[in-house]
Amino acid sequence: MPVVDLETRSLEGLSVLQSDGELIGAVLRGDRKAFAILVNRYELSVRAVATSVLRDRDLAQDAAQEAFVKAYQNLGTLRKAAAFGPWLLRIARRCALDLVQPYRRVPVPEPEVVEVHHSGLLDEEKERLLAAVLKLGDAERQAVMLRYFGGHSVKEVANITGRGEGTITKQLSRAHRRLRVLLKET
Repeated sequence: MPVVDLETRSLEGLSVLQSDGELIGAVLRGDRKAFAILVNRYELSVRAVATSVLRDRDLAQDAAQEAFVKAYQNLGTLRKAAAFGPWLLRIARRCALDLVQPYRRVPVPEPEVVEVHHSGLLDEEKERLLAAVLKLGDAERQAVMLRYFGGHSVKEVANITGRGEGTITKQLSRAHRRLRVLLKET
């Protein structure tokens, strides 16, 4: 087996070859590149959580950035490195909830559709799907965003949200039924 020089590997290569625990250890030793890899690895999931709470792309991006800052500042308090993902997503959810507080009395605008970087019919279908997802109730929307947009398993979604796996499964099932109806209407 050839020896691989860690200094010459790209961020993408490192993210695949190193576990969260190894990266967290490196961050705690002062390696900022290791944290960049963690940000790259979890960015979509963090934004999905924030978007599911805020329903606003710009506010969700703000919440995501704040979540990564807080995670970096508090990384030394994390007891188990294997729990980094769910821990980070709970931070993201709290950051998003903190941002939504000042806006509670403001009427909620129509949900924004996230930009899709593909072309043609596929764009329209994705826009319709995302618009339908954003019409779901809070719990169902969050479960769908984490499961399908964030790529998490049902068990991970349950851990992140603090709900039982059975509850998440039921919410996803209800969301599927509701999405079928919403998509037929449009």
